[in-house]
Amino acid sequence: MDKQPQEMEIKDQHSITKMRTAGRLARRILDLAGTLARPGTHLPSLLLSAIDDAVHTAITSAGAYPSPLGYHGFPKSVCTSVNEVLLHGIPDSRPLEDGDIVNVDVTVYLDGHHGDCSRTFLVGDVDADARRLVAANESCVEEVIKNLRPGMNLQFIGEFVEDYARREGFAIFPEAAGHSIGSVFHAFPPVMHFHILPLSLELKPGMTFTIEPVFVEGEPTFTLWADQWTRSTVDGGWSAQTEHTVLITNRGAEILTSA
Repeated sequence: MDKQPQEMEIKDQHSITKMRTAGRLARRILDLAGTLARPGTHLPSLLLSAIDDAVHTAITSAGAYPSPLGYHGFPKSVCTSVNEVLLHGIPDSRPLEDGDIVNVDVTVYLDGHHGDCSRTFLVGDVDADARRLVAANESCVEEVIKNLRPGMNLQFIGEFVEDYARREGFAIFPEAAGHSIGSVFHAFPPVMHFHILPLSLELKPGMTFTIEPVFVEGEPTFTLWADQWTRSTVDGGWSAQTEHTVLITNRGAEILTSA
């Protein structure tokens, strides 16, 4: 986490407006990355590094900066996590192949504020088990956001997400936490996606944070690659992640990274 005061920031309207703009840009870039992962003329030759190149160009052309680039030494502009990779995959010369699933995690820094989102894309003819994994993960994030209200405890998110995953037959990867976000990329507090001791933090209008659970087939135990970023399952089980940046409002939650 970046250095920051130990409290969740309440954004004013000026900051919220900027976050909406950054969120829309992040989603537009994510959708662009998704078009590259589709089957057709791109396959089987599309390399993960090509997604990174396209994302970098699109972000900088929009007058923004790719937040991951250089963040604690991260070497690329986007994270690409394929199949058994849980998160923080570094784009390289691996080609996307028919039947893969790939999470693309995009964060942009625009006008002093970050917008952060990710989605797991289906590459070509993906089998039924992987499709169910991705669909369950996406539905969970949609449902937990629909249920958010001011006055709730932040821990509601973790309880809802873990219960949802268990009902669908999946595990939660505990290291994949959401976070408060705004002028700081990763701010206090972390947003956990599993049951932990109760947190006495009340959701209030003006709070902005990410929700980004990783659902896992099999066991959520992982191995850390030599690059010190990429985490993958030990048993080879596949994983899926969906992420949105949300704003707590007087009535509920607004997705700042919606389509």
